[in-house]
Amino acid sequence: MLHLVYIFAFTILAFLAVGNLIRSLVMLSSESRTYPPGRWNSGSPNSAMGRYQRPVPHPELLDASGNVVNEPLMVMKSMTMDDARERLDALYDASPGGSGESKEEK
Repeated sequence: MLHLVYIFAFTILAFLAVGNLIRSLVMLSSESRTYPPGRWNSGSPNSAMGRYQRPVPHPELLDASGNVVNEPLMVMKSMTMDDARERLDALYDASPGGSGESKEEK
């Protein structure tokens, strides 16, 4: 009898978890729609969009004057594995716990 109670309880929890997951996915998809460029800085509060609360962009997406930045925020430089290992070895050797000598000197 106790096994049936556990199965029933975990079945209910599983349905609640899946329902919550679906609700979160729907909410995420509705929030991630692209907006027209003028939406962030729309004009008067009497406009059609002004009646609703406009989304506020994250502060990191704004420049010093408060305008939305339309350029890439991170540029990654590709490097080879040897370059990455050399940089990591240099960081390790420069650290306080590092040996201070390179592999060639050992």
